[in-house]
Formats: sequence, C-alpha cells, structure tokens
Amino acid sequence: MKALVTGGEGGIGLALRRLLERAGYEVESLDLRTGFDVTDPEAWERVGQVDAAFLNAGVLAGEAGPGELDIAAYRRTVAVNVDGIVFGVRRLAQVMDGGTIVATASLAGLTGMPSDFVYSLTKHAVVGFVRSAAPRLDSIRLNAVCPGIADTPMIDGHRAAFEAAGFPLVDPADVAAAAWQAATSGRTGECWFVQPGREPAPFRFPNVPGPRTGHERVGPPPNF
Repeated sequence: MKALVTGGEGGIGLALRRLLERAGYEVESLDLRTGFDVTDPEAWERVGQVDAAFLNAGVLAGEAGPGELDIAAYRRTVAVNVDGIVFGVRRLAQVMDGGTIVATASLAGLTGMPSDFVYSLTKHAVVGFVRSAAPRLDSIRLNAVCPGIADTPMIDGHRAAFEAAGFPLVDPADVAAAAWQAATSGRTGECWFVQPGREPAPFRFPNVPGPRTGHERVGPPPNF
C-alpha cells in the first residue's frame, strides 16, 4: 500500500508518516525539504497513484493588520494552504483508483481567528472546498481534519505565551490519529474537529436559512 503526506517532514506531517508506516504503508513525503513545492502544478504532474493521501502542508501569514498586510506573504499563504490542497486533489483525482484523501484544515476554518485572518481565510477555503468537492469524486473519499492549536514548530514564536496562560495544545499524534479516523470512516465530505480532551468527531454544520416563497420553502435545483 502506498501513501503520500505533504508537509511530511515535521509536526503533524511527521506524525502522519509515522502512523502510516506503522500501519504498513510505503509513505512518500512531499515537502520543500524533499524538493517538492505544493504550490507548483507541474510538480503535482509527477505524482502517481496512491491508496491514501494526506494534504497537510501549511504556513501562517503573520499578525499584521489588514492595512499593513504584506502582499507577498498573503499570496504565499494562499498558495501553500489553498493551492496545495486544490492542486493535490486535482492530480489525485486523475491517478487514484478509489482510496481516500484527507486535508488538514483548522478550527480557524470553522471560526474566526483575528490574530491571523489570512490563515483563517485559507482554512475556511479548505473547509468549503472539501465539503463541496467531495460529492464530485465518484470513488475517492475526501475529508478534512480541523485541529485546534497544535504543538508544532509553527507556534514556536508564541510558545511561551501559551505555556504562561496554561493553554492546552493539541498533540500532533492526536491530529494524525483523527486524520486516520476520517480516512477510514467510510464517509466523505466531513470536517473532523480535534481538541484536547475531546474525542475527534465530524463537525455538525448548522443549516443555513433557505428561500421562502409563499407558504413553502424552496431548495436549490438538482445538481447545483
């Protein structure tokens, strides 16, 4: 069995690799440190068939306010966090014969994150993409995991503040385990939350108000 993990050289990606290897998979790590750029569509053209894929690469944008937003940082964050998922799913839909894909989103994709609004923007995009693209993949299951703040090198600049506040961080191994649950659940289009002290589970999105005409509610047209 073959699997791939993007951003597989550290943090959640490394935890995913270890879990998959214990499960008997031959795992390929697609990471800048292994010479793979998830934002490059041509790089994805060299990716072949796998049984499971975990699209995990991600970066933070920074804490500048909207008026001070660095354009280069913004574009880089969107490229890694969004294009890296979309390009990956596009290629995998071409080469996978069944199997499962799990994208790493974030709780910041389910709620606001004022400290890094661009990161939150990208994770909302991942959540929306997974929920909307999953029904279009005939034989491939597509899900996401939405962890809280994980104990990875991404938070090193704020680690002291989290420790001082006694804020519980998510263990990367727990995120990997939740991703595996999502991958093997047999379901698709779900976004699993991961928080310390809670069992991972699919987030239950509230229904949005539909249009009302006269005395009946009207849904969207079929296949819209």
